Amino acid sequence: MLWFWLVIGWIGFAILPWYQQEYGFWTLEWLFDGYPMYGDYSPAVLQVILHQKIWLLPIAAFLLAPLALAGRGRAHPHYARILIASGLGGLVWLVGQGFVIGISGWGFGGLATIFGPLDIRQYGLGYGAMLTSACLLVILCTGLAAAGAMRGDVFVTTAIGTVIALVGLFVFFPVARILLGSFVDIDGTLSGAAFFRNFLDDSVWGIGCLLGGACGVAWNTAFLAVLTAVSTTLLGLSFALVVTRTGFRFKKSLRVLTVLPIITPPFVIGLALILLFGRSGAVTQFFADLLGVEAGRWLYGLPGIWLAQTLSFTPISFLVLIGVVEGVSPSMEEASQTLRAGRWQTFVRVSLPLMRPGLANAFLLSFIESMADFGNPMVLGGNFDVLSTEIFFAIVGAQNDAGRAAVLAMVLLFFTLSAFAAQRFWLGKKSYATVSGKADNGAHVGLNTGMRMVCYWTAIPWAIFTIAIYGMIFYGSFVKRWGFDNTLTLDNYKDAFGIGWSEHGIVWAGAAWDSFWTTLNISAIAAPLTAAVGLTTAYLLVRQNFRGKSLFEFGTMLSFAIPGTVIGVSYIMAFNVPPFELTGTGVILVICFIFRNMPVGVRGGIAAMSQLDKSLDEASLTLGANSFTTFRRVILPLLRPAIVAALVYSFVRAITSVSAVIFLVSADHNMATSYIIGLVENGRYGVAIAYCSVLILVMLTAILVVQGAIGKRRLRREDRVEASLDLAVPGNMKEKHS
Repeated sequence: MLWFWLVIGWIGFAILPWYQQEYGFWTLEWLFDGYPMYGDYSPAVLQVILHQKIWLLPIAAFLLAPLALAGRGRAHPHYARILIASGLGGLVWLVGQGFVIGISGWGFGGLATIFGPLDIRQYGLGYGAMLTSACLLVILCTGLAAAGAMRGDVFVTTAIGTVIALVGLFVFFPVARILLGSFVDIDGTLSGAAFFRNFLDDSVWGIGCLLGGACGVAWNTAFLAVLTAVSTTLLGLSFALVVTRTGFRFKKSLRVLTVLPIITPPFVIGLALILLFGRSGAVTQFFADLLGVEAGRWLYGLPGIWLAQTLSFTPISFLVLIGVVEGVSPSMEEASQTLRAGRWQTFVRVSLPLMRPGLANAFLLSFIESMADFGNPMVLGGNFDVLSTEIFFAIVGAQNDAGRAAVLAMVLLFFTLSAFAAQRFWLGKKSYATVSGKADNGAHVGLNTGMRMVCYWTAIPWAIFTIAIYGMIFYGSFVKRWGFDNTLTLDNYKDAFGIGWSEHGIVWAGAAWDSFWTTLNISAIAAPLTAAVGLTTAYLLVRQNFRGKSLFEFGTMLSFAIPGTVIGVSYIMAFNVPPFELTGTGVILVICFIFRNMPVGVRGGIAAMSQLDKSLDEASLTLGANSFTTFRRVILPLLRPAIVAALVYSFVRAITSVSAVIFLVSADHNMATSYIIGLVENGRYGVAIAYCSVLILVMLTAILVVQGAIGKRRLRREDRVEASLDLAVPGNMKEKHS
């Protein structure tokens, strides 16, 4: 693998353009525009020879050093030292020269004073630099493995190194840039007084609610997040139990219905709630006329936001919990009943404790989602202020105070990290493994009558309520003016997705087609990458022990804990100038979606992997498979629910994301949500709802395709599944468990 990556590194250094291309990341137009001699498109070798950028020359030395090992390989007495020095030195030099020399010469004024002005400029890093960096990272990780890191396992060491590098670059770096702004005063000077003035503001921590007044925005946000996390976790568990432990006839329909809210832009749910329960809403007016009372405004504020967030985030809990509920071993439940325990005792004392990882992760994800939610509080907040909207107004409002926004982001981060710590304390170090190398016999124990009725009376009314909400949404797409002129029409769909014909063929006449195709392309690219990074990270956290593991886990959750508004602004600040010049490209959207949505794959993977006994890994390694083969052929097939959850969630959130997208879109890469916001601002509600309806149908189709392609994990003997270890080591003796 080392020599393969060395070839990749030299391709990046000697063949591909070193700097970013103006045509965009995905095109090859640079091949026909002066490549390789033209300065902007030259590889690093020609940048040194023809364009006097001698600061790139040391990178070649770091790539040449490992060639000294060609004859002896690991037998060389300094094998590990050479690789570590080459990889680490090359990475430090490559990134350092990118920061020191920018688009206008020296990146720091002091260097111009010392060395004189620099006439040669340097753009952001491109294809060549990216491949060379990947090569140097693999060299470094291979050297660390040779030095004894992770018991010499190159795959595990490289996986850890890659995730750390990616999280450091695309999470810690942009967050550090914006948090630095918390010490910047309004006039642009660094000041500790500015931080404490914003942090200790009474509007943040005020406790006037105890005296009948208003609470600070921090307490409002925390209280709302706890309410939302509790309600969504309980609802998600009810849906999961109905689907897996009852004979409910419409299980498939219920599965589809539970994911509907997650595939809808959040402000659309808010608008539907307003049409139903707002002061002029259909339900509100009906009861006002029936009872002869004045219509109220109860929807605006805490009740409305809580209702909208529960609708929006219950699917997250369901997607996390469904795999955990299915993963409880049927034989353990049957053993409990054999010892004369009833169904209720079995559920409370056996099944429920084994679901604790799923319950804890569902609660944590819903808590963080509520803390970071922007759309629902924006539509339904009223006088109930929360941190996400306060951050938004601090950045783009009249106050234009980036320092206050950064301080509020730190307060939000404190709450989310506190929830993270509480979750770890509750789970402790207990083992929740129920899946071993043996095939499992029997079926899951059903719920007792009382518990079954509780689940039915919780899940079914909520499902009916969800149907009513979506009935309003789809109905609104067929009326001329939603809420005013309810004449049925297809004009909204024609305006958005009209198709015509010309002498040249099909004409995409609808105004929404451009943003629609851009959204699908970027989401389809981001989803599998998000799932891959998330599940690999979960594998490292559950199956490997290494120094800094807690900090590593914290880094994977950091982007999820910060509002999308702050993520968007931090990406603009971090990636608007060299060496990472990404703003205005589709790449920055893909990267934002990967690291914004990765925590769902991580938490879902951790919850599911906690139920897989480590003896599976050990047996596979004993039979001669390496760690990569074990991960690919033993662990991944047993993580199908987590894979589905990661793919589905990352795909639909990339389509429906609002807060970060509004800062990162460009004329060439306009996403669906930003386009819909423009329609809403212009009063074209019918077209906006029609667009949302089409997106919902597209995402439903994608969900069904993903579930059908990946399938379900089966653990019982009657499913006639081959033992997992047969998958790990091809050619070994196999045994059917039937």
